[in-house]
Amino acid sequence: MSTISPHHVAQHLQAGAKLIDIRSIDEYRREYIPAAIHCTVADLQARGLPQEAQQCDCVIFHCAGGIRTREALPILQQLCANQTVYLLENGINGWKQAGFATVTDTKQPLPLMRQVQIVAGSLALVGTLAGTFINPAFYIIPGFVGAGLMLAGFTGFCGMARLLAIMPWNKSRE
Repeated sequence: MSTISPHHVAQHLQAGAKLIDIRSIDEYRREYIPAAIHCTVADLQARGLPQEAQQCDCVIFHCAGGIRTREALPILQQLCANQTVYLLENGINGWKQAGFATVTDTKQPLPLMRQVQIVAGSLALVGTLAGTFINPAFYIIPGFVGAGLMLAGFTGFCGMARLLAIMPWNKSRE
């Protein structure tokens, strides 16, 4: 299984290949490549290849930047034992950098991880500035945020993500 450029992907798509987007549904709803079929790795493991991809000779997988597809490589190879399989170089980011179009729905909320990054970064910055210019007690805020991010990294539980998920703009995620 090899990685191919967006230009080669476009050529393969014109020849009948199928493109499968393995990103989360939130990422897909926000932006996707028009020809892509959405199917997460968990869905692929549970149900196998989508019907339309089972019938073609060539299947191309992509994620946001290429990391998830490389990590899922053993699963993807197993699913496509009788087909030619490629990974889109640098994922949807590479597709856009090469000048190809995507469909974007800005009414969809940002992916939850990006929301966590924005809120955590904002809290850390505000806490640091307040600690510097107002009162050193405000340094507790970036310390608390850092501890929460470490806990999320070690355990997989992110309290901030859980809190953001129930916000009104994310109601469609429930």
